[in-house]
Amino acid sequence: MHPFDLLWLFFILSALQPVIKQRMLEASRQRLIAKIEKKRSSRVILLIHRQETMSLLGFPVFKYIDIHDSEEVLRAIYMTGPDVPLDIVLHTPGGLVLASLQIARALKKHKGKVTVFVPHYAMSGGTMIALAADEIVMTESSVLGPVDPQLGEYPAASIVKLTQQKNLDKIEDKTLIMADIAAKAIKQVEEAVYELLDGKVDETKARELARTLSEGRWTHDYPITYEEAKKLGLNVSKDMPAEILQLLSLYPQPVRKMPTVEYLPIPRKSEQS
Repeated sequence: MHPFDLLWLFFILSALQPVIKQRMLEASRQRLIAKIEKKRSSRVILLIHRQETMSLLGFPVFKYIDIHDSEEVLRAIYMTGPDVPLDIVLHTPGGLVLASLQIARALKKHKGKVTVFVPHYAMSGGTMIALAADEIVMTESSVLGPVDPQLGEYPAASIVKLTQQKNLDKIEDKTLIMADIAAKAIKQVEEAVYELLDGKVDETKARELARTLSEGRWTHDYPITYEEAKKLGLNVSKDMPAEILQLLSLYPQPVRKMPTVEYLPIPRKSEQS
């Protein structure tokens, strides 16, 4: 074969290698999902968001729960028998309240048991979805988060608090309008959370939890650990199946030029007898 032909073959294989690798990864995920569904007699739905990088410019693109996600999850739920258990795997920083609430309400209405697995984190809208489950399965290290609404770059609770601490005649009209919207947003989210918790805990506890999670008590990225979630009264457990953790590993973060975490990917146990 001519050296020039070998060069072209090299370029072709190099171009196809990422595609082949992606297809193999997708096939591995499908096989593992099928294995989990068979083992648990359930429908497995994954909602996983990773930070992606544009192939040309290298700018980070942050993914979050949007309307497309809610459409896909609702479609999967509608394709599932009413008595078939649902296993939802969440790994997300959150997203649109509307999309998150659509998913959460659909899960709440499902007759079969709904289990949400949080291998690492499910913040904001992800937590709202988790609240609709009959059981939330976490690890010692995974976290949930508050669901207090955000108006652009500002917490709604902070905007409301600003108008309560200053003379109204010294506040711009735009800020007052934002404060009005912020107060409505907090109330709407609080009622939505109560709706999701209603029937899972007693009414007094449901009201208390709804207020705690939506009022802006903490910063929006405050980590609610397994222990704190249990203290709050959520139905959480630490029985995380190994297959769920394995499944998350099949959704790797896009490769950077230099890895920030590195280790030998093999189990390591004590050598002491």
